[in-house]
Amino acid sequence: MSEQHWIDLRSDTVTQPSAAMRAAMAEAPVGDDVYGDDPTVDRLQDFAADLFGFEAGMFAPSGTQTNLIALMTHCGRGDEYLVGQEAHTYKYEGGGAAVLGSIQPQPIANQPDGSIAVSDIAAYIKPDDMHFARSRLLALENTIGGRVLPQDYVKAATDFAHAKGLATHLDGARVCNAAVKNGIGLRAAVAGFDTVSVCLSKGLGAPVGSVLLGPKAFIEQGKRWRKMLGGGMRQAGVIAAAAHYALEHNVERLAEDHQNALDLSQGLGRIEGLSATTPQTNIFYVEIPEAACAQLREALAAQGIRASIGPHTRLVTHLDVSKADVDKVISVFKAFFKDWRA
Repeated sequence: MSEQHWIDLRSDTVTQPSAAMRAAMAEAPVGDDVYGDDPTVDRLQDFAADLFGFEAGMFAPSGTQTNLIALMTHCGRGDEYLVGQEAHTYKYEGGGAAVLGSIQPQPIANQPDGSIAVSDIAAYIKPDDMHFARSRLLALENTIGGRVLPQDYVKAATDFAHAKGLATHLDGARVCNAAVKNGIGLRAAVAGFDTVSVCLSKGLGAPVGSVLLGPKAFIEQGKRWRKMLGGGMRQAGVIAAAAHYALEHNVERLAEDHQNALDLSQGLGRIEGLSATTPQTNIFYVEIPEAACAQLREALAAQGIRASIGPHTRLVTHLDVSKADVDKVISVFKAFFKDWRA
């Protein structure tokens, strides 16, 4: 008996490797990457660096780790990085920069479009005074909560940071979504950043892994932190092959996820009692009456639909969610709210 097909809208991290990706994994030549002997890891790192326009790349188990390695390489003890209050590196990565790197975050309020106002960045850069942490780095995120940072803003913010002596890092977990949405190349999408972390296990569909990209000397220093943080892997070519396949085959198709998210948000938004945001990429939010949440969660699960249902629900489309799946989700929501009464 085949396993049940679940329509999983909790995140784009839930994707399953395709048959072609599994074949690439099975056929990958491998070695010990801590010794630098894994040809498939080397191939991925070189390919990703060239694709995004950097000198070098480093493969690591997660985006949390590549972000932390970047922060710890850019900053030392007593340094600080400027970051949005909604940013993953500040809010959702366990406080690693402070706990493991002795790096002080300087959180700044995000604007409605996900950006940090350049005037706020200017206000929070510390003077060269022993009373203050040393401002060393501006860290931005794109996309952030599914929102795409405007390209003119990215240029203004990174130019300003560099003029003030700050380095720049991009948490580009979903930067490929941003590039596809803006209709620009990947190099253009990361222009202005000294280093970039790119997640390969979200919308791109690899089972695990992220790459950190930057100058060669920076990446070599980062490898020491990766080893210290437990990210030194051995025959990692098996998973690097999947990551390489994802970059080769699954970037342009992100447009399908964006369209599916838009169709789903519009369909749910037409249901009485619900309101949905308009997605820019593959993530949007639905306001659901709190009294309906428990019953709705059960109704969806009964129809093979997984979603993190709450009053402010995030829904995420990805390569394992088809147009037919979107239509089914809308119909299940409609049927539920046709009969539900507060």
